[in-house]
Amino acid sequence: MIDRSGSTPVIALRDLHRIYQVGTQEVRAVQELDLDVAQGEYVAIMGSSGSGKSTLMNMIGCLDTPTSGSYRLNGTEVSTFSDDQLAEIRNREIGFVFQTFNLLPRSTSAQNVELPLVYAGIGQSQRSLLVKDALEAVGLTDRAAHKPNELSGGQRQRVAIARALVNNPTLILADEPTGNLDSVTSEEIMRILGGLNERGHTVIIVTHEPDIAEKCQRVIRLSDGRIISDLRPALNP
Repeated sequence: MIDRSGSTPVIALRDLHRIYQVGTQEVRAVQELDLDVAQGEYVAIMGSSGSGKSTLMNMIGCLDTPTSGSYRLNGTEVSTFSDDQLAEIRNREIGFVFQTFNLLPRSTSAQNVELPLVYAGIGQSQRSLLVKDALEAVGLTDRAAHKPNELSGGQRQRVAIARALVNNPTLILADEPTGNLDSVTSEEIMRILGGLNERGHTVIIVTHEPDIAEKCQRVIRLSDGRIISDLRPALNP
């Protein structure tokens, strides 16, 4: 179980802006955005195309940096980090789950899950134990030696979730994690993510699906790069 008692937010955004130059036009993808996410929260970020949710996800995931403003991840200011520093903090602090799974096709489930540990320089014996635990957490111990083409879509996504959590990251960031799955499999994936949250993981899901968002404790909606609502439907009577 992860300790939820810390008072420092996992994510603290202050006056965040992301401006792109497209020809002679300025595109304000994210603007004047303030947001705190506490340890152990289960959050959905929603918004229509062009609302800024993908840009916000990229900045939260340290795949992009803001034009201005502050982003503190687990107490560390990352908004001015170099590419190498961002890569290091991504590997240490963030577990990613993508809509398209992003698994290596010629590698087994265990080898795919192991990748973040290899990049982190963790020894073979410890890697084996951590991979076994991660696959067990998503119910795929019996598929450790299978390659992606031998797995269903739901099983592939479970491998991706195991890879996301194997380093015990501060944050699990899921981008449309059920977008390529049928409704039954989507329910299964959301149960797994919910179970990880119950164990103490901070989970943020970027989605356009209301039925997925309503399974989260907190729903943030964006429009024109700004937060227009921040609700906690699970806590309402």
